[in-house]
Amino acid sequence: MAELTAMESKLGEVLGLAQAAQVATDKVGKLVEDESVVATIQRLHDESVKVEEMSTELIGSDTFTGKKTAILDQARETKGEATEMMKTYLGDDADGLDGLEFLTMAEAAEMGHWKIVEKLNEQLADRDIKELTDYVVPLEEAHFKVTLESSLVLAAQEDPNAPA
Repeated sequence: MAELTAMESKLGEVLGLAQAAQVATDKVGKLVEDESVVATIQRLHDESVKVEEMSTELIGSDTFTGKKTAILDQARETKGEATEMMKTYLGDDADGLDGLEFLTMAEAAEMGHWKIVEKLNEQLADRDIKELTDYVVPLEEAHFKVTLESSLVLAAQEDPNAPA
């Protein structure tokens, strides 16, 4: 297997996180009853599909010749780790608020990873990576914000005196 650079490894991680986001939004969407929040979660899912497609297209470019398989392996590993964390956090008794809390954490992680890709690319000055981060970083910032806001919508519907 090809040895990956820091950038190549990080690209595998963000690809894996985009894939894991799809799994998480599918699961959380089933836990939530508020239709406006469900619609938001579906939008997050759809945008994660687009990020996955764009990232996969990038790593398939000539820039990463001979490294695509190793980057995809990194993505698969990251997706597995993130999915396992989700399963641990969202046990059998999870509700919609638990799901949104998890998505908020996951979106913060995605945003952080993409900002690292953006920072690493300042030295590389790769035009294709810059184009991707210019699209994805603001998107991930928006995802974090909307998952936090959706968490608060669900929290407002909770009875603070109800048994946990």
